[in-house]
Amino acid sequence: MDKQSLILLVDEDQNFREIFTKELEASGFRVETAQSGQEGIEKAKQLKPDLVLMDVKMPIMDGIEASMKMKQDPETSGIKVVFLTSLGVSGDESEVELNNKFSRDIGANGYIKKTEDLSEIVSEVKNFF
Repeated sequence: MDKQSLILLVDEDQNFREIFTKELEASGFRVETAQSGQEGIEKAKQLKPDLVLMDVKMPIMDGIEASMKMKQDPETSGIKVVFLTSLGVSGDESEVELNNKFSRDIGANGYIKKTEDLSEIVSEVKNFF
């Protein structure tokens, strides 16, 4: 049986969560959301998603700290985490490699740059499956 992959989308921006959830669901994913790093960790433990899309800049607990805590916890250490970020907008090749290295160094599987084109982001998400 082919099950839908579950994505946990962690982002403090409610509008982004709602719009991007619809885009991911239209592409065949099941989606749960969280609005903070702490809530993301709790939902990851409970839901065991196939992938966590984690915003980097969030108040209270940012995505970097949340990702590091997930990787240290045996309950969540095996869950793939990909950062979503609007930081570093040039998209130049050396910047892309630097951001990928930074993401891997702190335990994430990579990063995806937020753009206005949500279908482009969905295409990049599919590369992690």
